Amino acid sequence: MCAVFGIVGNESVNQEIYDALLLMQHRGQDATGIVTAHGKKINVVRGNGLVRDVFRTRDMRNLVGEMGIGHCRYPTAGNAGSDEEAQPFYVNAPYGIVLGHNGNLTNADSLQKTMYESDLRHINTDSDSEILLNVFAHELQKNSTGLNVCADQIFKAISGLHGRVRGAFACVAMIPGFGVIGFRDPWGIRPLVLGKRQNKQSYDWAIASESVALQGLGFEIERDVGPGECVIVTLEGELLSQICSSKQSLNPCIFEYVYFARPDSVIDGISVYDARLKMGKRLGEKVKRVHGNGDVDVVIPVPDSSRPAALELAMTLNIPYREGFIKNRYIGRTFIMPGQGVRAKSVKQKLSAVTTEFKNKSVLIVDDSIVRGTTSKQIVQMAREAGAKKVTFASASPPIRFSNVYGIDMPTRSELIAYDRSEEEIRLELGVDNLVFQELDNMLRDVLSFNSMLDGLEASCFNGNYITGKK
Repeated sequence: MCAVFGIVGNESVNQEIYDALLLMQHRGQDATGIVTAHGKKINVVRGNGLVRDVFRTRDMRNLVGEMGIGHCRYPTAGNAGSDEEAQPFYVNAPYGIVLGHNGNLTNADSLQKTMYESDLRHINTDSDSEILLNVFAHELQKNSTGLNVCADQIFKAISGLHGRVRGAFACVAMIPGFGVIGFRDPWGIRPLVLGKRQNKQSYDWAIASESVALQGLGFEIERDVGPGECVIVTLEGELLSQICSSKQSLNPCIFEYVYFARPDSVIDGISVYDARLKMGKRLGEKVKRVHGNGDVDVVIPVPDSSRPAALELAMTLNIPYREGFIKNRYIGRTFIMPGQGVRAKSVKQKLSAVTTEFKNKSVLIVDDSIVRGTTSKQIVQMAREAGAKKVTFASASPPIRFSNVYGIDMPTRSELIAYDRSEEEIRLELGVDNLVFQELDNMLRDVLSFNSMLDGLEASCFNGNYITGKK
């Protein structure tokens, strides 16, 4: 999972790209980059680390230009520790193209082989995003008619890309002297939203992974980029768009609503916050049906993303809601940290228990999901050490039993605590007295109820149904 952002404005855009990436830092903590264009010249700053750590004052002074793109990286493919894999990527032919990618290609290996053998393009990294950039560049070069690029060439190139690439992708790209381009996979798995803002002459345009980045910069939400659609914002501020895939079906990733997106974002017409509230209400109904609520003293969320669900669950059960875990604001999101060792170490650095909320109490702990179980086990241990006499654990999503191939770091099924285990075996592994999971059909039905225009939801990590074909 990553964040992408692109903007065309009438003034220098470096600070706005920086601010947008800060607003979407939750989508990737591994690396970040900004590329701006002033005329035909591009300016690049990329590096490993958080946005606040990578960009210095001197960098911002050098990032001049009226358009640019930015990226925050959460690694699911390639070498997570390499500066060379920080995005956006650049290729000089044709025209000079810069690209940032959110998602994951499922046929990257075969594409890379084609790059070498047929397209005669060299790939410098292990990143599937660089492969995607070179596919786009090759398709654009096939349609090149001269020194200057035009919208029709780009639409044809994106159509060609759709014919070759499989998987999930929401991208922003930039061609110096021309404009910024946004395009989305035919299934709409990864989010991409378009916004506009009045300037002195006409409009500034921006494209982002989440609406919160646009609203934070004063943009009005125009609409989501559709599945299979390509949008172009020219340097003159003209907006052009075209559907470039032969088939389209809107199936956003359910995990955006469960965990990844900020609660104040709206993705494909659905408020993330409202979706999480509804998950909590439905989970509360199941807890009441399965275990009742007479022996639970307090409902405690695992901060931050489970708070809306836990609050609604507590209201449904008429049980007090309390903040029993205090989060260290200077520690990142443990689920998206690379490496199991780093992830496990970070849990206790990230959370500490408020002893008075646990001592001699029967507690119901609510989390958005249970993936590997590393965080959950340590949280349960914290509750026990703080004096909880009984621990019930409730997950606002179903058991995760399958790997994800669309940009979430669940590469092998064996890493998942629910893989090849019954719910009772998971309960024993976590060391809890009771364990309750959300039911998949209910969760899908509840999220889909907010937008009748959706064709479905990509939920392969729960049901094993890969809508693009697994490989």
